[in-house]
Amino acid sequence: MEEKHYHFILFDLDGTLVDSVPDLAYCVDIAMQAVGLPPRGVDAVRCWVGNGIEKLMQRAVSGTMDEQPDEGLFTPAYQAFLAAYKAHNAKRSTVYEGVIPALQWLTAKGYKLACVTNKAEAFTLPLLAEKGLSHYFSVVVSGDTCAHKKPQPAPLLFALDKLGGTPSQALMIGDSKSDIHAARAAGCAVFALPYGYNHGEDIELYHPDRVLNSLAELPAIVAPGQ
Repeated sequence: MEEKHYHFILFDLDGTLVDSVPDLAYCVDIAMQAVGLPPRGVDAVRCWVGNGIEKLMQRAVSGTMDEQPDEGLFTPAYQAFLAAYKAHNAKRSTVYEGVIPALQWLTAKGYKLACVTNKAEAFTLPLLAEKGLSHYFSVVVSGDTCAHKKPQPAPLLFALDKLGGTPSQALMIGDSKSDIHAARAAGCAVFALPYGYNHGEDIELYHPDRVLNSLAELPAIVAPGQ
């Protein structure tokens, strides 16, 4: 496909920049133990993440993707998770290979970058800081910044407004169908990464404009020949 020049690039966080599942799974299992449920483990949590922590915990308590949990178990489990995750937000999480060089290159070339995530601000900002990513982003939009999360377009449009850009100038990069749906609704181009969290589904099923195997590929695509 012929690439256009993007001035503003929006990044998802979990599953795109950082593999946060090890910390999330650790804290989910602490919460499960607190309410007498069996541990869920990394593989299950990897399929459940991507729609915010409340939805993750609904899935963890019910043990399913879509069933509603027992409220008598959900509330104490959710509180136990929040307490655990506050202490273990970035201890086991790792930045994906290729992320830092790509962000360094984009920043040096003058691109305006934002992080747009469904993770609550109380967990987003410490994770970005702990992993040395904060300074790359002029704007951070968390799951509780706007009234609606992705896949609604509001967080992307809010980020672009703060950056001074428009959807036609912007590229969204994420790992899930929520990122793709949000970008389409906002009017942005969208690239996807196949290694993140998309509930076990092939990200190509959702027809992003391009699939990148790594963010290391990004400079050659957005600015070929440079």
